[in-house]
Order: sequence, then C-alpha cells, then structure tokens
Amino acid sequence: MPEITRDESLDDLLSKIAEESGDWGPAAGDPEVQVGDHVRAFRESRGVSLHELAEKTGFSAALLSQIENRMTSPPLGTLVKIANALDTYVSAFIGGKEEREFSIVRKQDRSTVSRVGLKEGGGQSAYSYEALGAGKAGRKMEPFLVRLKPLIDRNVVRNSHEGEEFLYVLSGRVEVFLDKYSDLLHEGDCIYYNSTIPHHVHSAEEKEALILAVLYQGK
Repeated sequence: MPEITRDESLDDLLSKIAEESGDWGPAAGDPEVQVGDHVRAFRESRGVSLHELAEKTGFSAALLSQIENRMTSPPLGTLVKIANALDTYVSAFIGGKEEREFSIVRKQDRSTVSRVGLKEGGGQSAYSYEALGAGKAGRKMEPFLVRLKPLIDRNVVRNSHEGEEFLYVLSGRVEVFLDKYSDLLHEGDCIYYNSTIPHHVHSAEEKEALILAVLYQGK
C-alpha cells in the first residue's frame, strides 16, 4: 500500500471541518498544549533546521513551518513522523515531564491537545487527545485518551506512518477506515492494526466518542 508522505490535503480538510463544526474543545479549565511551539523548541534544541526536518519526514518545509507557527495543527500520524525524525516520542511535544522508569499521570494533571489550536483561535477541534504515558523513560508505546468528533465530509484522506495502533472504544460508536475497508466499533470493541495502512477514525454518532489509543512508533 502506498505511504502517504505529505498531509497538506488532510490538514486543509480537517481545518475546513473544524471551521464548520462550531465550538468544541477541551473542558473548561483544562490546560491546552500548543504542540507547534513544542515541536519548534525541540527541533531547535537538537540543532536541526526546518529543511533538514523536511528531508527526514518527507513533509514540505512550508507545512512544518505552518505547524510550528500554529497556522495548522498536525494529526497524531504527522507527529509520529516528526518525533521519529527527531529521535524522540510524540509525548515529548506534549508532556514536558522528567523521564524515569515509571510514569503516573493524575487525572487533574493531564493536558489536552486540540487538533486545531491556532494562534488566531479561529478554528475548533476535529478531535483532541491527552498523553497518558509522558515521563516514562525508554517507552515503546504512546497511550492517549482521544475524543472524536463526527465526520462531516466523507471524502477524508487517510493518514499513514510507521508503527502499530491499538484502539479501544470507551464510549460512543466509532467508524474506522483502513484503506478501502471500513467498520463500526461499539463501546467495548477494539481494533489493532499496522499504522502503515492508510487509516482514519471518527465518531459515528452526532456526539463525541471517547477512545483509548495506544501507538507504537516503530522505533
């Protein structure tokens, strides 16, 4: 199956969806992490230029600049590619915790990452996620709590990246696209697949769905 190496069309689509979806985001009082700022800071700390990162990820320098300047917000698959290129983990752009042999993330300490957290504040999220494994040194998995919105435009572009993913539906119903295959998952259902398969998930109802997502970045 062909690898999707650039996500401009996906970001454009999700930004359009977000503009049409109305207000939705993290619960009142939850801290919202601006991932782009963290990506830029981490890249600069490693002494990697924007063009060097573009070569490593296959994304355009223009797209990476948009992410870093919060003009667009990356899906998790894009963050996986960026993290792998910088030899780090996705939650390095989210958690900011000191790493040790184990990690405990209290409910009140979780930070929400919105899919559209723009400087201008003009868009709302197609989904949001919270890192659950930040702080665990040498981890091979990245667990997230993900809140999914319903899909408005069914002409969605699937994302792909190295690794594997496990999803467990905590509440609601979730539609899963795996290349040309699609299926409906109910509360208590789960799915495990190779992330190299072009994929997309969203709430299948007119309300938010909640899932536990565990990603293996292929490192």
